[in-house]
Order: sequence, then structure tokens, then C-alpha cells
Amino acid sequence: MGAWLYVLRCSDGSYYVGTPVGTLEARLAEHQAATFGGYTASRLPVELVFQQYFDRLDNAAAAERQLKGWRRAKKEA
Repeated sequence: MGAWLYVLRCSDGSYYVGTPVGTLEARLAEHQAATFGGYTASRLPVELVFQQYFDRLDNAAAAERQLKGWRRAKKEA
């Protein structure tokens, strides 16, 4: 089972990295609607700046952990 890795740029200039359980489109809509009230809810609107599909969920999760450890400058590059 595959999965998406995505990066959002929030209105305050911060970045959010995630891997959705369902479709990428549905998860982006949830972010924009502040459905879960998490990190991005107070930083709307958000913009999708990166997406990558992985054939395996564990590879997407590993890439997510790696990106979350990056500093802001590296994410922007």
C-alpha cells in the first residue's frame, strides 16, 4: 500500500509535514477547513509546496520523520 508525503506552507511562514491516511486531496481539504483544530488550524490558509508518492507506507513515514528533523532553511531549499 502506497502513501503520499506532503509539505504545507502556513500563512505565518512555518511548514507542516505529513502523510495522510486517506487521499491527499481529502487531507488538504481537512487542513483548509480546520477540521481537526491542529497545528495548521490557526495558520490558515495553507499552501501545498511539495508532494511525493511512495509505493510503501513505511517509506513515506521514514521520509516524513526525516523532513520533520530538517531546519527551516533546508525545507525552503
